Amino acid sequence: MEDEMEVGQEIVLENREEPRETGELVVGLDIGTTKICCIVGEVFDDAVNIIGFGTAPSVGLKKGVVVNIEATVKSIREAVRQAEESAGCDLSTVYVGIAGNHIKGFNSPGILAINGREIRENDVAEVISAARTVKISENQQIIHVLPQEYMVDDHTGIQNPMGMTGVRLVTNVHIVTADMGAVHNLYTCCQKAGLEVADMVLESIASAHATLSPDEMELGVALLDIGGGTTDLAVFCDGTIRHTCEIGLGGHNLTNDLSVGLRTPLQDAERLKEDYGSAISSIIKPNHVVDVPTVGDREPRKVTQKVLVDIVQARMVEILEMINQDLINCGLKNKINGGIVITGGTALLANLVDLSEQIFDLPVRIGFPAQIGGKVEQVSTPRCTTGVGLVMYGRQHNIDKRYSDSSMMGRMRGWFRKIM
Repeated sequence: MEDEMEVGQEIVLENREEPRETGELVVGLDIGTTKICCIVGEVFDDAVNIIGFGTAPSVGLKKGVVVNIEATVKSIREAVRQAEESAGCDLSTVYVGIAGNHIKGFNSPGILAINGREIRENDVAEVISAARTVKISENQQIIHVLPQEYMVDDHTGIQNPMGMTGVRLVTNVHIVTADMGAVHNLYTCCQKAGLEVADMVLESIASAHATLSPDEMELGVALLDIGGGTTDLAVFCDGTIRHTCEIGLGGHNLTNDLSVGLRTPLQDAERLKEDYGSAISSIIKPNHVVDVPTVGDREPRKVTQKVLVDIVQARMVEILEMINQDLINCGLKNKINGGIVITGGTALLANLVDLSEQIFDLPVRIGFPAQIGGKVEQVSTPRCTTGVGLVMYGRQHNIDKRYSDSSMMGRMRGWFRKIM
């Protein structure tokens, strides 16, 4: 009998589950023009598991800028409430995305005399501080300072100059600024919704964390995030960010064009865009007819799908050609050897890859959130790349903070990680 009990005890022990390691909670809040998306991630040093998701229509923003605080707060609360129910926990701190044509990005150099001695930690901090000491508009504030590379005398392309000896230390950084009022209003909306903002992140930089691979960033890649109200561009080369640009056009402009051109309400125009829209009209059958709702009690009108797609294509060509011209103007078009990655809700437009390849004359792919686990099916869409990217950005921020709390070397590691 004792033998049987021992065997039974062994079976119980074999079936006993090991306690699961728990990670930190990081919340990304994408406050967009057409939707607000809240994503909760349980993060580890080497993994991100999505455990909560919530979304709500956005009715208080225009082109990425808050125009109605109370309406925006209501939408934020609804998205957060859904995410809390999905994740089974209360949320208090968020990483918030910011976009809009008020955002400016530019490169700035910093120079520091070393006088032939070894470069120390505080030297790197000083040269970065020198690079960010630039004159900006009074209504703008700096939201990112992203080191690109360092130069020691005539040696260029250095990622970490610590311990090197030289006469002069030079750095190039990419600085991103945003309108103070727009930033303040986003903070206010989050505070009124009962949330603390851990950091405010340029949406294209957040999306890059979720969609781009290190190989692409090394080879040269342009990330194009086409949201509802804005189109955001971020260019990476040699493993670091080189250029950012914001255009005040997006998917909502396509919808508005359809609403005006077909004389149909906005909500019906959005549905028509999703059901019948395409980026190329030449492949549409000319005799295919769709019903277009009208206002009042009038009967729906019959319109060929080709007419609908002609309207969509015209606006889409305008947006892509503006981006293409910006790539040429900044001198990086010939360095994008890894091609273009398009994400954001408008990336789901049919045949967008084909049209983009015609305009850019580069390979193009659609960017989906990658390198995540957990409830992947809820966020596996270009619509959620910014939200997922904010979670991944927050994870990296937490890792950096562990180092920065203890030493200056920690802050150095943080800066290097921020250039990805």
